[in-house]
Amino acid sequence: MSVDAQKYEAVIGLEVHARLSTKSKLFSSDVNAYGAAPNENVGVITLAHPGTLPKTNKKAIEYAVMMGIACNCTINQKNYFARKHYFYPDLPKGFQTSQHTVPICGGGFITIRTASGERNVKLHHIHLEEDAGKSIHDIDEEHSYIDYNRAGTPLIEIVTEPGMHSAEEAGLFVLEIRKLVRWINICDGNMEEGSLRCDANVSVRLRGEQKLGTKAEVKNLNSIRNVRRAVEFEIERMVNLLEKGEKIYQQTRSFDASTDTTFAIREKEEANDYRYLPEPDLPPLNLSDEYLGNIKNNLPALPQQLYKKYQSDFGLNEYDAAQLGNEKETADYFESALAHTNNYKAVANWINGPVKQMMNESGIALNEIPVEKLAGMIELIDNGEISFSNASAKLLPAIIKNKTVPVAELAAQLNIIQTNNTDELKQWVTIVLNKMPDKVSEYKKGKKGLMGLFVGEVKKMSKGKADLRSVTQLLEETLN
Repeated sequence: MSVDAQKYEAVIGLEVHARLSTKSKLFSSDVNAYGAAPNENVGVITLAHPGTLPKTNKKAIEYAVMMGIACNCTINQKNYFARKHYFYPDLPKGFQTSQHTVPICGGGFITIRTASGERNVKLHHIHLEEDAGKSIHDIDEEHSYIDYNRAGTPLIEIVTEPGMHSAEEAGLFVLEIRKLVRWINICDGNMEEGSLRCDANVSVRLRGEQKLGTKAEVKNLNSIRNVRRAVEFEIERMVNLLEKGEKIYQQTRSFDASTDTTFAIREKEEANDYRYLPEPDLPPLNLSDEYLGNIKNNLPALPQQLYKKYQSDFGLNEYDAAQLGNEKETADYFESALAHTNNYKAVANWINGPVKQMMNESGIALNEIPVEKLAGMIELIDNGEISFSNASAKLLPAIIKNKTVPVAELAAQLNIIQTNNTDELKQWVTIVLNKMPDKVSEYKKGKKGLMGLFVGEVKKMSKGKADLRSVTQLLEETLN
């Protein structure tokens, strides 16, 4: 920053919109899908034709409740929709159907892990609403075009308390939201397609001050990077204004990703500007205890639960536990592998190391590596039958290409089974020591660190087939 910002504290609240992956829209049977031709997924209810009446999408309610439970919220069992009167040129009704006074989920928190440790980001609420369409201004110089495909698609809006204090925390929060909606399979989380969008409310105040400063809302941030950069820019902009003695105005702003800057688009509206009223065409929602119980019981184990379980039950470190819990597919694969081996650490090391590397380099999917084959490979290593280096470099690729051949048979075909044949090992040891008389002399004079060099040379000569524990023992016997 251009000024000493330690005297100021940033206060950040986020509003994250997640488009729910239902088959149809929130209040009609129009298809809810990304990528269709303009105005293809549009019907009379979406277009607000006279005499049409909305009907609430049951699956969207279920998805909202799932997210609320996953976010430790209180589910408001009696809630309702409201009309939010705000002019959207791409929402034909002249109002948006949303929730206001009684949202479906209240309170709750999301746990993030920062450089200084774990902390809970408090939520204010989660509510359901319909999305607007899309205005397109760059096709024609004189006219704007409107695509109504997105109009009426179901959204949940996750609204935090103003409790974050850095761009890092804001970015981590959105990452956790994206992980969570994908984990429970209610949203694909693809920010580049608009499935997940974020509005950031940013203000600054003197450190120690309790009253919030004047905020600016930066709209429609569509990547984690943009969230971080927009928040960073706003903090710096506001601090500079205060240092100059200038006033901060409450505004709605937009982010320019090409320059990493924000710009004002309008003065910020207040809630009373929207003239909310209960939606007369939709009955209130009454969610029973049984309904909520069924949803809760069918939720999968969540990332934060697994993060703690992997450390407490399996003795994994924080890094391994966090990596395994980044994606549900990875966690499910890890859990499946444990049915074939109890070497938890080895499974974690393989998934987070060679397996992930191969996926990145070859573009293969995780399920293309059979878990029983991975476990079999770990067993061969544990038994001293193959080396880790040969397993990762040769056997792993072979497993992917030959899924039906037993692991031990593949290792034999590749000629990587380690040998304990004493005569063969002695021959390799003798050749290596005879090649390096100077190093042998240095070792005998006390430079014991050279043992690693000798072992490495034998390993190289044997092409990884030499059992290194036996090699080390033979070298010690010969040298000493």
